[in-house]
Amino acid sequence: MTSPVTREEPVTVRVFTQRFSSTPRGARLARHLALHQLDRWGVPHGATASDTAALLVAELAANAVTHGRVPGRDFELTLAYTTGRLLRVDVSDTRTERRPPEPGGLAGPVPLGESGRGLVIVEALASRWEVLDRVPVGKTVRAELDLG
Repeated sequence: MTSPVTREEPVTVRVFTQRFSSTPRGARLARHLALHQLDRWGVPHGATASDTAALLVAELAANAVTHGRVPGRDFELTLAYTTGRLLRVDVSDTRTERRPPEPGGLAGPVPLGESGRGLVIVEALASRWEVLDRVPVGKTVRAELDLG
């Protein structure tokens, strides 16, 4: 007796990686290019996934520029998109001594404070997020968004 052959659909993961200057202008450009790339992959501007991705990229890039900046070093954005299933946003910087708190360990922002909301927003919007060591130096903050 032969067992039936099951065929799984191939999974295509699209990846975009770009380095940006560790400046506010670099952070804005990262957000802009992320939205452009998602649109090219079929996630149109104004769609919920696109809007959520814009906020995730904006917050993570702003954190890399503000807290992870090392003079003369860039930060890196990587998007990995599995159609209809998952969007992963990785923002890497080269600063090792300043790590954000782990997921679930965030303190709420200080009322009327001027900062401290970035990762709270990431935690609220992302399906999950984590902080990873980056080889050879630095860290990566990864946020994943379930789409299916």
